[in-house]
Order: sequence, then structure tokens, then C-alpha cells
Amino acid sequence: MLDASSVLEILRPVQDPELRKSLVELNMIRNVKINDGTVSLTLVLTTPACPLRQFIVEDCQKAVKQLPGVEDVVVNVTAETPQQKALPDRQGIGGVKNILAISSGKGGVGKSTVAVNVAVALAQVGAKVGLLDADIYGPNAPAMLGLEHAKVMVQQNQQGEVLEPAFNHGVKLVSMGFLIDPDQPVIWRGPMLNGIIRQFLYQVEWGELDYLIVDMPPGTGDAQLTMAQAVPMAGAVIVTTPQTVALLDSRRGLKMFQQLGVPVLGIVENMSYFIPPDMPERQYDLFGSGGGEKTSKELGIPLLGCVPLEIPLRQGGDAGVPIVVGEPESASAKALVAIASQIAAKVSVAALTSNSLP
Repeated sequence: MLDASSVLEILRPVQDPELRKSLVELNMIRNVKINDGTVSLTLVLTTPACPLRQFIVEDCQKAVKQLPGVEDVVVNVTAETPQQKALPDRQGIGGVKNILAISSGKGGVGKSTVAVNVAVALAQVGAKVGLLDADIYGPNAPAMLGLEHAKVMVQQNQQGEVLEPAFNHGVKLVSMGFLIDPDQPVIWRGPMLNGIIRQFLYQVEWGELDYLIVDMPPGTGDAQLTMAQAVPMAGAVIVTTPQTVALLDSRRGLKMFQQLGVPVLGIVENMSYFIPPDMPERQYDLFGSGGGEKTSKELGIPLLGCVPLEIPLRQGGDAGVPIVVGEPESASAKALVAIASQIAAKVSVAALTSNSLP
């Protein structure tokens, strides 16, 4: 007999490829309805940026079509991002499900470019995303998001004064760049840096967020220590170039997060090769090649992706239009979108795994 129970039973062997558990047992199959041979159901993914979305949909359709009397299968896809498990010694942010650091061992490797484009790519698929520019000494995120002239508003609530983040390209942003003049240097010691980062975490009206991306300053200093000790972090992503000097520093940054108890989700190799605009079929390894893959194998950390160096990537950052918005069909945009999907999938797996532990 064709009914909701038989549909759920035939779907029980179908697994989430990342979690390796039954979709039915994970409560990812809901609202099963049958009407004249057409079976409709809702597939609830763990992230709107799921890289295996179409694969899972097709598996569900194939399974249900095995049932007698089924003529068509309609799969409606939605997502519920799981929340990272709270830690007793670290204070979470109300409404924020996952806090993720984008970091690098040294400056100049394109960490902010990766952070901004990953944030926008996640927002493009329907996630609620915030970006905290923790690079207090060199706040570049406002310019890269087209918010260079934005002003953050101060509001009053039950906790006192809070900042209202700026918003563009689907991303909420808070940055030191909103609080100082463009040419004003920030000449602060560690305690003041610690204070402003905590203010950006807890005294900002972030609202409901699936992901709060934190654009970290380069290195292994006060900002990284503050973040790791203040909030429960879903993980960190290390950005490097293939160049040996950058890889050496990236290893130090990676080890720092591991020592502080923050999961390292993977490595992103930026500026992997240069694509000249007049010869798009050519590639030039300006900074070497294969360094990210070699480091990832040596340290047992996934290589999330390689981003080529293209002129539109720089132009988009300067113009305040991230390349995933301005040139979505470019090689670098496609690489960044794929990296965002990989990050989201790993965050979901980590959250669901940690929440299932006693």
C-alpha cells in the first residue's frame, strides 16, 4: 500500500553522504504527501550551501520511484543549520548558531578576500550571515563589501548600547573601519584590542545568524587568543598561498588553533595560479604550485580548494563588489563558492557530531 509509512521505509537506507546516517533517522525527511501517484516530501538539509544537494535529491527520487504506483516524486528542499554545541567556559552569542574564523599565518595572502566572498556565497544560497572584521589594525572588509561610507548606528536595548551592523550583498558587517577616520591608525596594546573584539561579539545586534564569519588579522596574536577563549567556535579555516614562506607561517597559525582547542576545518590555497585575461586558457604558477596540497597531506588537514588569481578578483575587491557577485562565472568565483559549500558542510557535520555526544 502506498502511504507515508511505506515512503519513509523505502527512504530509510538513503544516507546523508557527510554524516553517513539515514535521512529518516536524522529527521531530514518531512511532510510526506501522496496525491494520485505523485509523492511529495520535504528534504531538510543541514545547510543551505550543501554541496551534495542534487545528489541527495536524486537518491530520494530513485528510492521512492521503486514503490508500486508512484508516477512522480517531488522533493522540496529547505535547510535548518544546526547550532554548535555550547561550552561551559565560553559565552555564546544569542541567535548566532556557528562562529567561524578565517585566518592566515601572514598578511598578503588574500585572507579578507576569501572571508568576504565565502560570507557572500553563503548568503547567496539563503543562509543568514554576519561578518566580523577582527582585523582591527587593518580593517578592509567595509571597502570590499561596498560599505566604505556606511555608518553603524548605536541603539539602546536591555543590555545597554549596542551597534547595528551595516548590510550589503546579504551580509551583516561590523568593523573598526566604521568607527575611525579612513587614515586614522589604531595604535593599541592587547587589552584594548581584546575589549573591542568582545564588544563586536556581544554588543552588536547580530540577530539570527546561521554563520558569523570572523575575518582574523594575520599571525598568532591577541585577536586569535581572544576569539578562541571568548566564544565556542565551530572551526577555523587557514588561508595561504603556494609560496614556501606563506606555507611556513600558515602551519604555525594552524597549530595555534589546534593548541587552543579550535577545530581546523581545512586549508584554502589562494593565488594558486594566475589566469591572464587575454589568454584565459593559460595558467602561470607565480607563487609556486602544489604547496597547499602537500601541506594538507602532511598535517592531515583537508584542502578545501584552490583559488586562482584573476584581475576581476582584485577589481571586485577594490570596487566593493565581491567576485562571487560581479563575475559569478569566473574560475575564482566558482572556486570560492565551492569552498563556501565545503566549509558549511564541515560545520554542520561538526555541530551534529558534537551535539550527539554525551
